Amino acid sequence: MNKLKFGIPKGSLEKATMELLAKSGWRINVHHRSYFPDIDDPEIACSICRAQEMSRYVENGTLDVGITGLDWILENESRVVTVADLIYSKVSRKPAKWVLAVPADSKCRTARDLEGKKIATELVNFTRRYFSDLGVNVDVEFSWGATEAKVVSGLADAIVEVTETGSTIRAHGLVIIEELMESNPKLIANEQAWKDPWKKKKIEQISVLMQGALRADRLVGLKMNCPKDVVREVVSLLPSLNAPTVSPLFDADWVSIETVINEGHVRELIPRLQDAGAQGIIEYSLNKVL
Repeated sequence: MNKLKFGIPKGSLEKATMELLAKSGWRINVHHRSYFPDIDDPEIACSICRAQEMSRYVENGTLDVGITGLDWILENESRVVTVADLIYSKVSRKPAKWVLAVPADSKCRTARDLEGKKIATELVNFTRRYFSDLGVNVDVEFSWGATEAKVVSGLADAIVEVTETGSTIRAHGLVIIEELMESNPKLIANEQAWKDPWKKKKIEQISVLMQGALRADRLVGLKMNCPKDVVREVVSLLPSLNAPTVSPLFDADWVSIETVINEGHVRELIPRLQDAGAQGIIEYSLNKVL
């Protein structure tokens, strides 16, 4: 039987990835301290590995497909096929940003001001290339963590660190002077696996269903009944992916209306629908929107 080797990122994306796969139609059972979870699909074999290493394993064929951030693809300079962007709304609605930060009292206010300085970061290769492209000579050192503290303690003059809001960086008395990159999770594939017809079809199946599940994350279905004489007024209140579905009911004077909308609109919309004459309003969650 054909098998697709699928890499699941360990760490901050792990739980969200498991939930997304479940919503997409795959159930995964992670055994205690095991890096090879069970999945209810005999055509897929799962492995858990760090997002930082994922693109290397996909590139060398250890894995056929996996999920990691653009940052680690660029850090590893990996030759892989980007199949899909996966915006993990349950993790964050903002892309992660890699930024250059210095102490608030530093005289350095641009990357070029850091000539001859020491920079601490986990994103070593990317940072070296970034400064090399600017023609700025810096000493880039790998940081195992607590990178902000390296500047505070005098171990580095600046840091390149990942952030969403910048609050942690500011809390350490640092200021962001440049944004180097935005990164979102991506579904990536090995180049040879992508050329294999069976594997490509399986990867595309995973991609379509995962994207459908992500699209449905903030959407809900609304279903209601209303008299025919107020249909136009009710329909005019409904934002939707396409035109709402309007179906006749057994009582010829009434119709059923169904639509898909952003869940953030529901709390304001339902009272207006009731005022317009809609009754029996039902809100329901969605697994996938394709």
